[in-house]
Amino acid sequence: MTASLNARAVAAQALFKVTSQQQSLTPVLAAAQSQVSERDQGLVQALCFGVCRHFHSLNALSKILLDKPLPENAQVIQSLVWVGLFQLQHTDISPHAVLHDTVEAAAQLGLEKYKGVVNAVLRRFQREQVQLVAGLDSSDVTRLNHPKWLIKQLKKDWPDHWQHICEAANAHPPMIVRVNTHKPSVSEYSHRLNDAGIEHSASALARTAIKLAKPHPISALPDFDQGHCSVQDEAAQLAALILQPQAGERVLDACAAPGGKTGHLLEYANGQAQVTAMDADERRLQRVHENLARLGYKAHCLVGEAQHPESWWDGEAFDAILLDVPCSATGVIRRHPDIKLLRQREDIANLAALQAEILAKAWTLLKPGGRLLYATCSILPAENSANIASFLHQQTNAKLLSIKDKISDLKESVYTTDTGFGWQFFPNPNGHDGFFYALLEKAK
Repeated sequence: MTASLNARAVAAQALFKVTSQQQSLTPVLAAAQSQVSERDQGLVQALCFGVCRHFHSLNALSKILLDKPLPENAQVIQSLVWVGLFQLQHTDISPHAVLHDTVEAAAQLGLEKYKGVVNAVLRRFQREQVQLVAGLDSSDVTRLNHPKWLIKQLKKDWPDHWQHICEAANAHPPMIVRVNTHKPSVSEYSHRLNDAGIEHSASALARTAIKLAKPHPISALPDFDQGHCSVQDEAAQLAALILQPQAGERVLDACAAPGGKTGHLLEYANGQAQVTAMDADERRLQRVHENLARLGYKAHCLVGEAQHPESWWDGEAFDAILLDVPCSATGVIRRHPDIKLLRQREDIANLAALQAEILAKAWTLLKPGGRLLYATCSILPAENSANIASFLHQQTNAKLLSIKDKISDLKESVYTTDTGFGWQFFPNPNGHDGFFYALLEKAK
């Protein structure tokens, strides 16, 4: 394939890999963008993200509009139809350009005989759009663009929050930067952003965070390469503010990649903590090295798993542990909308069991009097408060600590709640992602 490829064709191929082959959008999208001109890379991303974000309604529409199911060897045309419908319903792209380029994409996919099918589907949608879109409101699945199992679980877990959660998960996330306050202060960096013409506001949650009014390339951020700031959601920035690593302490970041929280732990301790950054994936651990190099900090990086310390631990206990465990990532769907397509109901119990295993093992690595911060980017109690409740029932030497005094503006709201076993953050359309934190102390 060459750089002249139709962006719609490339997007359709990428979406086919996600929906039919259950591949993650992040690597698929990176490969797809390499197939088109630099000018079209943003369009490919917008099409892939948009279709995943609105998948359930687009899929329902396509089933109505396609007269009969497509044969096995033409399933990528289904993805192309989603791409066309998304553009007509959710973008300002000229309908003429949408029809022409989407229909032509069928030929570039080697399925020229389906050009008529694609054309007929999109033109029918144009004619019947009002009534077709109105019909989507009859189902929570198509109205909120979430899978049925997840809506059902959210209704059960969060009867007062579930609709806000779904709506926020469909919104475009804000771009948040974390200021390395050992270089410029937040106030100083705010002045630099003003000088660069970048509109922004202070975070109401994390004192190191600044929210940009609109996304900017990192190359536009003042002194980014010198480590004066990092891109990180404001809820994720709370990890270091809650754990509060101190100079001289031995600290474990147990699931470190890509290294955003590792860097913040070192920033908080002004580079004076002895941080071990561990991850099970050696390739992802390289991202940790790169992030630390940019920030000008050092950590002991190693490949390993917290639930198997016998393969890497030197036997010396840690003063503090950040345990950002693998999870369903249901709190960051707006940043990774393919989660709605890839995650399945049965995954949750398996993840919760793995998290409990990791927590139990990591606890044995902690010094008496030490503290462990359990964190996920999930909004499901099975992975969060239920795990902590079970752990506290089993571990008589564990105590749950309050985090309210560490976060000045933390209060109950439609986007945050104290579960009694840790704080749950729900995705906020104008702020933080969905996250969970529970701070535990080991008895002396």
